[in-house]
Amino acid sequence: MQITPPHDRRAFLQQSTFGLGTCALASLLRGGQFASTAEPARRDPLSARASHFSPRVKNVIFLFMAGGPSQLELFDNKPSLQKYAGQRVPRSVLGNQELPFIERDATLMPSPLRFSRHGESGAELSETLPRLAEVVDDIAIVKSMYTDAFNHAPAQILLHTGHLQLGKPSMGSWISYGLGSECSDLPAFVVLTTGQGVSGGASCYGNGFLPSVHQGVTLRPDGDPILFLGDPKGIDRSIQRNTIDALGHLNRHRIDIVGDPEIETRIAAYEMAFRMQTSAPDLIDLGQESKTTLELYGVTPGEPSFAGTCLLARRLVERGTRFVEVMYKGWDHHSDVEGGVKKICERTDQPVAALIKDLRQRGLLDETLVVWGGEFGRTPMVEDNPALGRARGRDHHPNAYTMWMAGGGISSGQTIGETDELGYHVTEDPVHIHDLQATILHLLGIEHTELTFQHQGRDFRLTDVEGEVVEKLLA
Repeated sequence: MQITPPHDRRAFLQQSTFGLGTCALASLLRGGQFASTAEPARRDPLSARASHFSPRVKNVIFLFMAGGPSQLELFDNKPSLQKYAGQRVPRSVLGNQELPFIERDATLMPSPLRFSRHGESGAELSETLPRLAEVVDDIAIVKSMYTDAFNHAPAQILLHTGHLQLGKPSMGSWISYGLGSECSDLPAFVVLTTGQGVSGGASCYGNGFLPSVHQGVTLRPDGDPILFLGDPKGIDRSIQRNTIDALGHLNRHRIDIVGDPEIETRIAAYEMAFRMQTSAPDLIDLGQESKTTLELYGVTPGEPSFAGTCLLARRLVERGTRFVEVMYKGWDHHSDVEGGVKKICERTDQPVAALIKDLRQRGLLDETLVVWGGEFGRTPMVEDNPALGRARGRDHHPNAYTMWMAGGGISSGQTIGETDELGYHVTEDPVHIHDLQATILHLLGIEHTELTFQHQGRDFRLTDVEGEVVEKLLA
């Protein structure tokens, strides 16, 4: 079969493998008011793509509780700790593991919080989670999580990218790369915070070596959603449109000369920003919600809060955003774990339960996966360190902790996994971080071993060379 060669440089780049790379973030304009007509339409790398098999869900909301929530004060009740209170952990249990801020002769500390069973499932929750108790039959609790890192930044990067090293794509970026987007006016991957960063930094939502179109876009919960998104004083929409068209023309001319795929990213970044000047302010206007909905979440419009970001997450998946991450820092309780957990749950328990209720009543829970959890858990030993001003706290613990999931494809109303009587090691149904990642991809219709990208001579994937789908979680 004879192959007809392209007639010009642009055609050659578009038809070659390298040319496909230059399409990154190109042609995000899919119609609408003020759409650009200055250049011909191009292939959109964020257009929705077919999954490997029939998906259970379309979108993901990851409620990332940064710092390491104490499973022993929330989900994993250990009455045996009362019996061993004040005693040292046997060396046979500790092994050779060195924890960062705790002495090897630290003593065991039972949780001072009360636990009770809820729902038809009879799941045990602490007194700090009364609202989550109302929806406990809608979630699946995994008490047997474990990870490979016990410091915040490495553990957060491993959770989000599947690797301990920097420079790898985040989970949201992999999902954007694999499935594209069903939303033309908002990014496929959005990150929401309440103003505090996380230890892992931008690596937790970066695109790594994937095309930068797949990087997570951070939205602020108040003011301009993205800084400098608004029109400069004296510039109207038509002037802005003409300016972007002119820049696009110059940038495309530059592509023909140097063939840099990131120039296409720059072009489409301008285009997306132009479209978001209309879509983003409308998105974050929580005053559009009913009084009933605002009260459900505990939101006061105009006041930034975790509750507001949870409501914003629902509004994003409602509009078709593929992956939404809500980052909330404050779970690192090295001192006064009882008071710390109580305080942070007062701010988070109601909004999290409201999100589940809201998604369900709008018919969105069947097509949305909600994941809650941190990078690791806390030790059953007390952390008393006068030199650091710490008392009655718990240290980082990677060996055994708890996360939960809800939504489409999840077999809800169950608790998976067990830990030993001290809560130190997993004893049943261990679930590694890579298993969690594989399961999330599976629910989206992605075979995790086949979602790969060649970089530096090898095929990389989110789950590295490990990961098994947690079948017990699946409906």
